[in-house]
Amino acid sequence: MLVVLSLAPGGTHALAAESAAQTSERDIATLVTDTDHYRPGTKLHVGLRLRLKPGWHTYWINPGDAGEAPTLSVQASGGASGASGTIAWPAPERLRDGPLMSYGYTGDVLLPAELQPSGTGDAPMVLKATAEWLVCAAVCVPEQGQFTLTLPAGDPAPSAEAPLFARAAQARPMESPFAATIAPDGTLSLTGAGLTPAAVREAWFMPLTTGAIDQDADQPMKIADGTLTLALKPGDAFHAAPTLDGVLVLKDPAGETRALSIAARPGPAMAAPAAPAGAPAMALPVPEGAAGGLRMLLLAFAGGLILNLMPCVFPVLMMKAMALTRLAGAHTMARLAGAGAYAAGVVGAFMVLGGIMLTLRAAGAVAGWGFQFQSAAFVAAVCWLLFAVALNLLGVFGMGNGIAALGGAGVTRGGYLGDAMTGVLAVLVATPCTAPFMGAAIAGALTAPAWVAMAVFIAMGAGLAAPYLVLAGVPALARYLPRPGAWMDILRQGLAFPILATCVWLMWVLALQAGATAIAVLGAGLVLVGLAAWLTGLAQGMAMRDGPARQIRLCRALALVALAVAMAMLPGLRAGRAGADAGLVASGPAGTEAFSPTRLAALRAQGRPVFVDMTAAWCISCLVNERVALSSAPVQAAFRDRHVVYMKGDWTNRDATISAFLEAHGRAGVPFYVYYAPGDAQGHVLPQILTSGLVLDALKG
Repeated sequence: MLVVLSLAPGGTHALAAESAAQTSERDIATLVTDTDHYRPGTKLHVGLRLRLKPGWHTYWINPGDAGEAPTLSVQASGGASGASGTIAWPAPERLRDGPLMSYGYTGDVLLPAELQPSGTGDAPMVLKATAEWLVCAAVCVPEQGQFTLTLPAGDPAPSAEAPLFARAAQARPMESPFAATIAPDGTLSLTGAGLTPAAVREAWFMPLTTGAIDQDADQPMKIADGTLTLALKPGDAFHAAPTLDGVLVLKDPAGETRALSIAARPGPAMAAPAAPAGAPAMALPVPEGAAGGLRMLLLAFAGGLILNLMPCVFPVLMMKAMALTRLAGAHTMARLAGAGAYAAGVVGAFMVLGGIMLTLRAAGAVAGWGFQFQSAAFVAAVCWLLFAVALNLLGVFGMGNGIAALGGAGVTRGGYLGDAMTGVLAVLVATPCTAPFMGAAIAGALTAPAWVAMAVFIAMGAGLAAPYLVLAGVPALARYLPRPGAWMDILRQGLAFPILATCVWLMWVLALQAGATAIAVLGAGLVLVGLAAWLTGLAQGMAMRDGPARQIRLCRALALVALAVAMAMLPGLRAGRAGADAGLVASGPAGTEAFSPTRLAALRAQGRPVFVDMTAAWCISCLVNERVALSSAPVQAAFRDRHVVYMKGDWTNRDATISAFLEAHGRAGVPFYVYYAPGDAQGHVLPQILTSGLVLDALKG
């Protein structure tokens, strides 16, 4: 235990200005000042000094994934009065503990603050401090202390503890000389003189706000002369403030570090700096090593496999099952050829979608799984395409080339191009669904090198196509298929009605996206597609009866004109937020709130339980989960009993805030559900396929 030293005026040596110590098995805590005397009106510095035992640490203003920031309050009385300001935090260390990242201090640390005494200055000034701090090693122990220190009046002189304050001041982040921006995808960009590969070997960012970024995620750095970028992973509180404030640490090749205080303003993602000339080529990394890459591929394949069971693809799969039944008596090679063409269409479509997503994200746009359904024009085009498929199944026209092939020529005529196009159609209608395992695989793909990402999309396509390949290629299974017959015509016509039901669903999606005017455009397009189908069927009938060639050509030309007019209407369709927000949020139970990062952070700070539902009108899995689980009486009763705030994020149209929230949790699409119990920093992520029991179990903790 240290003894409180009496401070006498005069003398040639600095006198100690340190309180009696509070000692534990973990640390020694004292109150110190940088001067041995005080004078009213002259600022002095006070501070909480913690001498931490080896293996123990305390925390910064943002403790990170775990911990709690220290507090210090100093009151002056006696010959002068006053109160301390906020702690002037030194730059912290990064403290990694398994999957968690914390920010804090080890060893001998001083947390300083300013105090300006006011008064007569004749009597000694008594400083009384109250402090709380948390120290952690294998376990965490909260500590608190009350300290008293007396300073006599007189001319201030540096105390024996003044070097501690000088060292803490040197450790404080300095104002950054670089312009800083933060993009919606989390790319932190700095520009300015002095940013060169020769001057900066490594950099990392620590936010002032807890939850602003995923603190444990890697922060890949790219640097060229005058520019530096860090790829941050946005967290729940990423959009909670107008700027992203924090400390950027730059390490030079000699290992020396410099901490900069930055306030990054929103801005577009800068182009990644090119590697400097002569830089050694780096091998393409596989996420988390080869084992991590293999795990990602297996998740992708499993997600694609389960996607066959999702409601999005049922109509198309039924069409392919009917085609396979027609080939039941054919040779194995014939079945495999058709199935191979279908699989090629599936895998090719996945690769194209994956390539578009990666290109958009590289350009700074926010694109996740199902991003194309956030386009009103795409939704209308798919609705027209499926309507044409339904008319074909009903016999309005037969399959030939062009749009007919997209509808599934291979289903009714056995053409390999039709099989491939049916695979493409299966993927297009599957993207509103996210099967289990797919979310993690896609999110991993979007943060991996391009070649790894494309391998993930190929694996998902292989999973979707696998059951059809197995059924076509195993003779023992093919023998169990029913034989072709007249019943197939009835089944073919019956399959038109699930397709038409899908068209109705797409109408509803479009109404939420773009309003009533868009429905009028969609309806006009349906009339034109129906007209084109009827004219095509009319031309086919005349051709079979050896009708006049001129009339046949006229019908076909008019059909193409009708389709061209319909396609010309697509660019005029635009998605708007008002309809979507009003639709999905209003469709939730009473008391449903629209998702807001600021509101979420406020509710969690109040200790309120929050259930976040990320959904979209085009996500069939989302709608099924809401109807079956979230809107069920037991779940709604549990929400009311536990005072759970039900917050719904509508991703029907593009929304950078929701995209950032999804990315912060390692997801690239919806549905996504997370429950924040009071005091739960991470939240409990629920499966993508919900039941009432799963939700109730999550609420019980």
